Amino acid sequence: MGNKNNSSWSLRAWLVLKMGGLQFEEDVVHLGMPETAEEIARRSPTGLVPVLYDGDLRVWDSLAICEYVNERYLGGRFWPEDVQARAVARSCSAEMHSGFASLRHTLPFVCRTVYPPSEHLPEVEADIRRIVEIWTGCRARHGQGGPFLFGRFSIADAMFAPVMFRCRIYSIPLSGEAAAYAGALWELPAIQQWHREALAEQRDF
Repeated sequence: MGNKNNSSWSLRAWLVLKMGGLQFEEDVVHLGMPETAEEIARRSPTGLVPVLYDGDLRVWDSLAICEYVNERYLGGRFWPEDVQARAVARSCSAEMHSGFASLRHTLPFVCRTVYPPSEHLPEVEADIRRIVEIWTGCRARHGQGGPFLFGRFSIADAMFAPVMFRCRIYSIPLSGEAAAYAGALWELPAIQQWHREALAEQRDF
């Protein structure tokens, strides 16, 4: 996995493992260093993080890791039980996985930092509006029984956790259901652990 200050994709897989109560070892590669590419290439077939080792099996890509862990070790409980809600949860997760490039590229994940509010490019604002639409829509239709997108914590929440961090990092204003949801994610002990360990990282980049 990448180091906690910089690796939003590692956060997603790590959070599912943590929320599932699973025991695992972290093998951290610090991103942005001269040796980073070589270090990751020795561990991952794609040259990207995260990658999960489970015995002789290697699983790469954060969403694939979440799916594998959910099926293999969590009894499928990190997707909603209802088939329609589960389809929506998978759709939202896939949209986050493949979309929102403007937000991700323009507002880098550096979770030790907080910037004052500022104006964003129109395409970034469009990404933010779409994310808020997803959050409020899922909460309204499927959020009964808990504070997360589909009530109880799911893979969809893990996929959007780095966005919650970005809202804090870049002081993006949220209100109503979106603010409440982001607050529920932030208060998770696992999220607080990730943040503490990011703050404790010694390298400044």
